[in-house]
Amino acid sequence: MSKLKTISYVILPASLFSYSYGSEKPKTKHPNIVYIMTDDHSFQTISAYGHPISKLAPTPNIDRLANEGMIFQQAFVENSISTPSRACLMTGLYSHQSGQIRFGPGIDTTKIFFSELLQQSGYQTAIIGKWHLPCDPKGFDYYKILQGQGQYYNSPFKEKDTGDKYIREEGYTTTLITDYSINFLNNRDKEKPFCLLVHHKAPHRNWMPEPKYLNLYEEIDFPLPETFYDDYSTRCSAAKSQDMSISKTMTFVYDLKVAELKDISPYDKEANIGDLQWLFDRMSPEEQEMWYNAYHPKNKKFIDQKLTGDDLLRWKYQRYLKDYLRCIKSVDDQVGRLIEYLEKEGLMDNTIIVYTSDQGFYMGEHGWFDKRFMYEESFRTPLIIRYPEKIKAGTKCDALVQNIDYAPTILSFAGIDKPIEMAGTPLEPLFGGKKPGNWRTSLYYHYYDYPAVHSVRRHDGVRTERYKLIHFYGEGEMAGDEDINCNELYDLQNDPNELNNLYGKEGFEKIMSEMQALLDKYRKNLKVGEY
Repeated sequence: MSKLKTISYVILPASLFSYSYGSEKPKTKHPNIVYIMTDDHSFQTISAYGHPISKLAPTPNIDRLANEGMIFQQAFVENSISTPSRACLMTGLYSHQSGQIRFGPGIDTTKIFFSELLQQSGYQTAIIGKWHLPCDPKGFDYYKILQGQGQYYNSPFKEKDTGDKYIREEGYTTTLITDYSINFLNNRDKEKPFCLLVHHKAPHRNWMPEPKYLNLYEEIDFPLPETFYDDYSTRCSAAKSQDMSISKTMTFVYDLKVAELKDISPYDKEANIGDLQWLFDRMSPEEQEMWYNAYHPKNKKFIDQKLTGDDLLRWKYQRYLKDYLRCIKSVDDQVGRLIEYLEKEGLMDNTIIVYTSDQGFYMGEHGWFDKRFMYEESFRTPLIIRYPEKIKAGTKCDALVQNIDYAPTILSFAGIDKPIEMAGTPLEPLFGGKKPGNWRTSLYYHYYDYPAVHSVRRHDGVRTERYKLIHFYGEGEMAGDEDINCNELYDLQNDPNELNNLYGKEGFEKIMSEMQALLDKYRKNLKVGEY
């Protein structure tokens, strides 16, 4: 019998629960919870955040949640990569505490998942969509999860009763995830409160839009980020040695859908990481025809132009951004569909809705896509909570919050005290619109996934309201990488784009010393083993 199946719940003290189920009914009606999490959704592309990109590609349904609830302006992750972030969600622990510091095996399945506590406390629990942890879901009455990252078209899913077998499901995955979520809601035990996790695959690489949106935003010229041409001149070598740039890393065939270049590309100096054929093979003939009709004319025009230099780079940026935003459009549609269902069933007043992402993402800032670094665009993540009973509509929160707080917050929604070992803090004290005097004033971050795709070096750091200290460290284990032991310090008030590394500069000795002491304190208190 696996470790997962031998976990004993009797060790959990009764004091964890504010009420119990069994022959007695709960004394109060606890709220339902719908937690929606996308994969790699940047705050820059949610129009409620007011970024120039999102003004041209609005997200009205996600915005509705913000307008009727609370939008968090300073929400962050503790490790900007998918699998560790999901482990953080389930456990309320930092990566090194859960064991899931990088992709692949790692998570300690003896750690308590918040879903187990909800389930014990009488909640009906379900997760639909991307799971992406190296264990089966636990603490869930029902699950229907994607295989690994999943695919945008006709992706395989598995359920409890299919064992380890994934079965191909026909349809666009963003829509299917909502279909299955609504199906769970239709068939749930309506005598129990529910907690439903809706985990979308979108907008993860390689950004394959829904057929009806293949030409959406085609006539829009999206603005370049201020830091698009960043030369990293003040940084440690990590910013230069990364392999996640739009100019060099983003491939024409797999990423940018120029399938016509699959045999020979006048642009790619090295082989593409993959072609589109295996993804096209997942599509129906009708879907393939729609793709060909949408992309072939655009691709032919691009090839005929024979772009070079900055013109080519800007074309790549526009193609990337449009495909990404097309995927977001489908996500927003499905958020609206789920809201519509909850309204129709009379569930909106007693259902808490959370919208977030497993981390942030670069929309061309510093010339990049992807995540991983502690710089703001990937460190920061969108977070919106609609909770009519406790949150006044249209509230904005500037307090520092982190994804270690999500599990304790969900438990708090259900009237359950968090286990003492959970590192995070429930967010409910913020719901009144004011930050408590004893709220945290800093955050700790640690990225471990090196050597790995994108070549981002290991680093940890601390962020306060104004300053950020990052420490890059470790042996160079990939071709061309040198050993690194280097610091960066940023004044986020005067340098929000993080272009001017102040570490070692005259006049900043005091803040350097204070930030280093803070970082050392986190390392000691959290018992971080490597830095």
